[in-house]
Amino acid sequence: MINAKIYRSNEGLITSFVLSGHAEFAEHGKDLVCAGASAVTFGAVNAVLSLTNIEPQIDQGGDGGYLHVKLPDNLDRSTSDKVQLLLEGMLVSLQTIERDYGQYISISIMK
Repeated sequence: MINAKIYRSNEGLITSFVLSGHAEFAEHGKDLVCAGASAVTFGAVNAVLSLTNIEPQIDQGGDGGYLHVKLPDNLDRSTSDKVQLLLEGMLVSLQTIERDYGQYISISIMK
């Protein structure tokens, strides 16, 4: 199972997220749950990098199955708004996958 943990500040802003595990929906290379979750998260990270010019801390597992992204502290309001919109979009997409494939992916919101 893929476990997604979304960490929010006291103000409700996404500060970091971690995806770990494997969906095991299908064999490697044919696992649409894994492919969907990967596309959504890597797409969001790439959008943040490209559209906001910030450098989040990114840690990936060597064999896949692990992604940790932590945003820098003290972003200016405009940049923070852009980053939050992109990451909230990521969360909505992950929740859509969870709704249809909940036995393979679980999302937790952490404070």
